[in-house]
Amino acid sequence: MSLEIKRLTGEDLKAALDALAGLRISVFRAWPYLYEGTLEYEAKYLQRYAETEGAVIVGAYDGDRLVGAATGEPLGEELEDFRAPLEARGFDLGRIFYMAESVLDPAYRGQGIGHRFFEEREAHARALGFDEAVFCAVIRADDHPLRPADYAPLDPFWRKRGYEKLQNVIVTFPWLDVGDSRETEKPMQVWYRKL
Repeated sequence: MSLEIKRLTGEDLKAALDALAGLRISVFRAWPYLYEGTLEYEAKYLQRYAETEGAVIVGAYDGDRLVGAATGEPLGEELEDFRAPLEARGFDLGRIFYMAESVLDPAYRGQGIGHRFFEEREAHARALGFDEAVFCAVIRADDHPLRPADYAPLDPFWRKRGYEKLQNVIVTFPWLDVGDSRETEKPMQVWYRKL
């Protein structure tokens, strides 16, 4: 498999949004996100990247097909749900780059692409003058009925990248779970590192 990793900004970023929407719906449907997405919601949600200076998509391409992507933007430009808990604890949002979602087609996992996603976003953040980074990971109960028996949390991978959980810093964000009829708030653990 020959994959190309591209850092996308500006018009290239905008051109990738439709493919990213489909990829997010597909990948986030699985555990632990269990996201029941729609293209209409995705178009609205992802539009902020097209409108935000400093936003980036790191795309993994198999030929012309987007098979994985990781997004990021300055935390000060993020949705309030993600900014507020850090701001309330005295973090300087002007120094923090938000590593938003990472999605990768399961057929392409185990090839180091996840590391490249972090490396490229961190390099982008540093080039913009940011010296701290955060991301959020959904918290699900260990006894959740849809948790796969062989599920292995990504905590060791994130720690290897230099990130640690910020104790008692939880954000909440609503989405519709697979099989549900209404959105519910999901708790998400904030992870942090200095760049």
